Amino acid sequence: MERLEKRLARIAREQGLDQERLRRWVSFLALCGVLERAMSEGVLGAYYLKGGVALELRFATRARATKDLDLGLEGHRTGRLELLRRSLDLGFDEFAFRVKAQTRDMEQADTVRVLVAVSYRTRAWQTVEVDLGAASGVTVDLVAPQVQGLVELGLPVTSPVRCLGLAEQIAQKLHACTGPNSAGRARDVLDILLVETLGSLDYHRVFAAARQVFFERATHSFPPAFKLPAEWRPELESLAVQLGFPQTSADEIEDQFLKILERLREMDNG
Repeated sequence: MERLEKRLARIAREQGLDQERLRRWVSFLALCGVLERAMSEGVLGAYYLKGGVALELRFATRARATKDLDLGLEGHRTGRLELLRRSLDLGFDEFAFRVKAQTRDMEQADTVRVLVAVSYRTRAWQTVEVDLGAASGVTVDLVAPQVQGLVELGLPVTSPVRCLGLAEQIAQKLHACTGPNSAGRARDVLDILLVETLGSLDYHRVFAAARQVFFERATHSFPPAFKLPAEWRPELESLAVQLGFPQTSADEIEDQFLKILERLREMDNG
């Protein structure tokens, strides 16, 4: 373990990466590895990554860092947790996993939050917070992770990984940050802008996915109205600077986001 720790510190330094972020990438992809193994051995029917980690594996350091793993699994809450435990028992490469005793039900989101202890060669490596949500009939993209450093560490890189379809993910974020329960969802705005800035926002697919998400959740109309909340402005400006966004003032961020909404509105009218 000492040798791996030293290699991680050196590679993070050489590649200009945050050391803890590189450590999380190792954990995330090790977890993907054991989930892929569970699928191949018939333990698990399906899974997909969602949330910030799905964007991070797609876009690496251009995306914001995230500390938890959002996972879509089949079945009801209790069944999902049991599926996860059975999957993790298989292990991956020289990694082992254990679900800690603490769990937390998140009623509004139909999600159970668990802590997964990750070890490498029997030594503790990291504890990852995993949110187990329900897998629905959505598009799943097979994504080749863009994160760097794992090959240099001498560790296997699970590829591809299964991520919630990008259009569906943007549609869900669009719904979350514009709706009546949008408190704390400021970062969804920047996630959407990131995808648009990188030229990866497929407006036609996002329009179709968003119309479906808004219809199913029925909390507010599509295309939505939006005004940037004052309490979001400092957080968005700070994060935009960290990520090297072309728009770094709250006014610029709001204007760019409104342009995306306007384009979707034009498609709706068309």
